[in-house]
Amino acid sequence: WVDGRNGEAELRELARRVRGTGIRDLYVHAGPLEHDGTLPDGRYPKAGWLLKAVHRELPGVRVQAWLGDVLDTEGPTGLSLADGANRTRIVASARQVLDAGFDGVHFDLEPLHSEDRAYLALLDALHTLTRARHAPLSVAAHQIDPLPALHSVAGFLTGHPKWWSQSYFGQVARRVDQIAVMSYDTSMPLERLYGGYVAQQTALALEATPPTTDLLMGLPGYHTNNFGRHAWAETVPAAVRGARLGLGREDHCRERFGLALYVDFAATDEDWAAYREGWGSRKTG
Repeated sequence: WVDGRNGEAELRELARRVRGTGIRDLYVHAGPLEHDGTLPDGRYPKAGWLLKAVHRELPGVRVQAWLGDVLDTEGPTGLSLADGANRTRIVASARQVLDAGFDGVHFDLEPLHSEDRAYLALLDALHTLTRARHAPLSVAAHQIDPLPALHSVAGFLTGHPKWWSQSYFGQVARRVDQIAVMSYDTSMPLERLYGGYVAQQTALALEATPPTTDLLMGLPGYHTNNFGRHAWAETVPAAVRGARLGLGREDHCRERFGLALYVDFAATDEDWAAYREGWGSRKTG
C-alpha cells in the first residue's frame, strides 16, 4: 500500500470490503526495521497518498504504521532489544512514521520470549512518545500459556518458547493502547479444537488485559499449510466462534474488544463473509 504497487483500484476494493464492517483500524506494513532499529524513508513513499485516500473513503478509520523485524533471540542475527541504542532508534522510527502522518504505530517483533524486560522498557519509551502525540500504540502478542509454565518447558526442549506467561502478557497489555493476539499457527488438527483453543486464549487474554486497553483476537485470513498450521482447521469461522464464546464466558460486557483479520491480501471472499456474518454486524471490532 505504501511502496507504489497498489493504487486507486485496489483502494476501492479494500474500501468496499471494509465499509460497514465496524473495522476501526488498518495496519499498513511500512517496514521492516533495520537490525539497528532504523527505518529507511524509502520504504513508504506513497504513505501520504494512502492516508488521504483512506480518510476520504473510510472516515473514522485509523491507519497505523506496522513496523517489525526479526529479533536475535533465537539466532546469530537480528534486532537486539537488549541494546539500549537500538531501542532509542526504534523510538525514533516510531516518531518518523507519526511525523509522516500515520494515525498510530503497530509493532510486531518476533520471536519475543516471555519475561523479556528489554521489550517492556521499549514499550515504556514508545508509550511516552505516542501519548504525547495522542496516537495509539499497538502491538502483536504471542499466545498465552494454555498450561502454567508451559512456555518455560517448551523453550527448554525446543529453544523456541511459543507462549507468553499470562502475567507477562498483562505487563505488556498495561503498557500499550491496543494488543492483538496472534491466535493462529496453533498446530490444531481439527476445526472444532481450534475454535476451542481460541475461546481459551480469549478468556486468558481478557483476564490479563486492563479495560482501558483494546484487546483484539487474530483471525487466520491466510491458507498455507505447514507443521505449525493446518488451513482446514484454522479457519475464520472457527476463530470468530471461539472469540465470541470466550468473550461471552469471561466478560460479555467488555467494550474494548474486537477481531483482527490477518492478512488482507490473502483473505478470500469467504473469509470476509465469515467475519461480516459472525462479527462485523456488532460494529465493535
